[in-house]
This record gives sequence, structure tokens and C-alpha cells, in this order.
Amino acid sequence: MGVMINHHLLAIVFGILGNAISFLVFLAPVPTFYRIYKKKSTESFQSLPYQVSLFSCMLWLCYALIKQDAFLLITINSFGCVVETIYIAMFFTYATKEKRIAAMKLFLTINVTFFSLILMVTHFAVKRASLQVAVLGWICVAISVSVFAAPLMIVARVIKTKSVEFMPFTLSFFLTISAVMWFAYGLFLHDICIAIPNVVGFILGMVQMVLYGIYRNSGENLDIEKKMNPSEQQLKSVVVMSSLGVSEVHPIDVNVTESVDPSSYAVQHEDPSKEEEPVTDHDGKCHVETARHESV
Repeated sequence: MGVMINHHLLAIVFGILGNAISFLVFLAPVPTFYRIYKKKSTESFQSLPYQVSLFSCMLWLCYALIKQDAFLLITINSFGCVVETIYIAMFFTYATKEKRIAAMKLFLTINVTFFSLILMVTHFAVKRASLQVAVLGWICVAISVSVFAAPLMIVARVIKTKSVEFMPFTLSFFLTISAVMWFAYGLFLHDICIAIPNVVGFILGMVQMVLYGIYRNSGENLDIEKKMNPSEQQLKSVVVMSSLGVSEVHPIDVNVTESVDPSSYAVQHEDPSKEEEPVTDHDGKCHVETARHESV
């Protein structure tokens, strides 16, 4: 009985720590959206990471509500749903018409249609409550593991460019610590669906930090610009996501393609009054020198 109490207390401790770290990570996109608010434009930012994050938070929230003994999972994902909804609403407000329509279609597809379908299947097709928890839990695991495709792309880019400019160390560090906390929470709560995604998150976070230690001094901005194609010289973004729905988009490289000087295409017109200039020769006679004028 004493061991069970200790496990329960440890689950509470790690759950609180996980809430605190995830709370900070959820607020990481605030500078991004402050930039969007100031410029009244979403620029090259995309709504996909925030919509996937909202979808993941809603799934974990439903899982925690059905499970009934994961209060700390409810608190952080409720906060995540509110924050991500605010981010998406701001994106809708300041996006161009085309991007707004595309984002709304994505929202209706993922966060309305797909989410409703999952709820209906787990509620009507699965009758037993314990089986509902298991089915929804493994769906959450599948979604959480799939979002790690974005960090894997970051790892590939770091190796390719030999630069960590594309991988913010601070956020990777906190996401790794968050994965440890939530893994311990799932472990002491005896919930494999919470523990498994955070094992993947921890491994990937460690890989990112090892790569940071290897390449932190080897990449220079000038070298990166030489390796990149001119078509890639534009605003890029890095997506960092955790297994519990935390996501962030980082603008990492703003390179402007070489602009063309409009004056190079201007027609150079000479003043007709300066076409003929009197020139005095050494013999004192005056000659008229006609400047050759080319028409374009």
C-alpha cells in the first residue's frame, strides 16, 4: 500500500512539473503572434502546426476525461486548447483571403470532421468504457508519434547544412525535459499511452541536443547562403512539436533574393542641347563635335 501511495505522489509531482514546463512551451509562440499583430500580416507563417496542436490537445483532453484519473493531463490540455484557439483565431484575422480560406478548410477537416469522427467511433462503435479508453489512448499515441515528422526534418536539415541555426536549442531542451516529466507521470500512473510518445520525444530531443553540441560552432551564415539555392532564399520556419500537442513555429532565416536595379532598365536620354559642343583646336579654329546618340 505504501508503494502505491508513493507512486501516486510521484505521479502528482511529475505531473505538476510537466504542467509547468508545458505551460511555458505553450506560450513560446507569443513572440510569433505579437509579430503578426504588429505587422497585421501572417507573412510566410502557416496555421498547420497550431491546428495539429489543437487537435492533439482535444484528443488528449477527451482521453483524460474518459480515463477519469488524469487530472493534471486535463489541466494542461485545457490550457492548450484555449491558447491554440487564440493563435488560430489571430491567424484567421490577419491572414490573406487565400490563406484564410485554406486554413478554415484545414480547421474544418481536422478539428471538426476528423475529431468528430473519432469521437463517434469510440462512443458508438465501442461499448465498454475500458475499451473506449484503450482505443482513444492508442489513437492519441498514433497522432503524437506522427507529429515527430517535423523535428526529424529539422534534424535532417541540421545534418545537411551542418548548422544549428535551424534548431532552437532552448525549446528543444525544454521539450526534452517535458518529455521526461510526462513519461514519469505516465509510468507512475501506469498509463502506457502517456509514456510511449514521450519515450520517442525524449530520444529525439537528445538527438537534437547532441547535434547542437556537434554543429554549434561549425555553421556560419555565409556558408549556409552559399549552399542554399536562390529559390530557397526566403522566409523559412521550423516546427517543434511535443507529444502532448505543444508546437511552435520559428522564423529562422530571412534572406532576400537579389533585387534588380530599375535604373538598369531605364533609357538614358541625353540632353539635346549638349549634343553639339564647340571645340577649339590648337590652331585656333573652332570645330563642332557632334555626339553620337543611339536610340533604343
